Parts: sequence; C-alpha cells; structure tokens
Amino acid sequence: MSKAETKRKKTEAEAFGDLPQQVQQAAQAAQDKKAIDLAVLDLREVSSFTDYFIICSGQNARQVKAIADAVEETLRRNRARPAHVEGYDRAEWVLLDYFDFIVHVFTPAMREFYALERLWGSAERIAVPEPEGRPAEGSR
Repeated sequence: MSKAETKRKKTEAEAFGDLPQQVQQAAQAAQDKKAIDLAVLDLREVSSFTDYFIICSGQNARQVKAIADAVEETLRRNRARPAHVEGYDRAEWVLLDYFDFIVHVFTPAMREFYALERLWGSAERIAVPEPEGRPAEGSR
C-alpha cells in the first residue's frame, strides 16, 4: 500500500476544526440561528480573492437578517468587522466580506438561482458538523 492509500480521510469534525478560527465562529453563529444547508467552500486552490466561502440559507428575509446579524456580532466581539456588506436591506442575499472569507446568506430562491456551490464546484466542500443535541438536517 502506498502512503496515499494508508492516509486516513479526515472526519467532518477534523476538517471543520482545521479551518481558521473566525471561519468556524462565523459558521457556528449561523448555525445558532438555524441556518439551512450550511457549507464551507475551500477556495484556496481555485481563487485568489478569498480563501473560503461560508454559504447558508434562511427560510425568509427576517431569518436571513438574523443570521447575518449573528455572524457580524460574533466576529465583532473578536475584533473582526466586515470590509464590505451587501444586500442587507433586501435580505435575499446578504454578503459579508471579511477578506479571507466571505459569508453568503441566501433565501432559498436566491440560493437556487445563483447556485454558488455549482459555480465553484471545483472547490472542496467542508461539511459543518451539527451541534450537540441538534438533529441532522434530513432527520427532522
């Protein structure tokens, strides 16, 4: 067996744990507001303008704003502020740009329309483990 064959694949928790602290905090803040279909795309091999996308959805404009607010508040406590925010007023697609990573919070219709995961399909998708005590998305 070659080294590549013997190297074990990382678990979801290990892969998520290897992400930068602020990316983890942003994803967890979105999770705390019940974000839907939360994923992190590792763009380091396919993009030069940012390292990660955090992509999630809220069921409606109010939830989209709540998720964006939670991410911003969580990171602000750690002295990080977005360089740019777009779409907050309409709350169909809110973008929070932190340079090294960008948070995208969509309504389901806008997420389907823009299909960022398909557009950046060559990026590695890092699953965000469910918090303790919360059922996985498909098991509700």
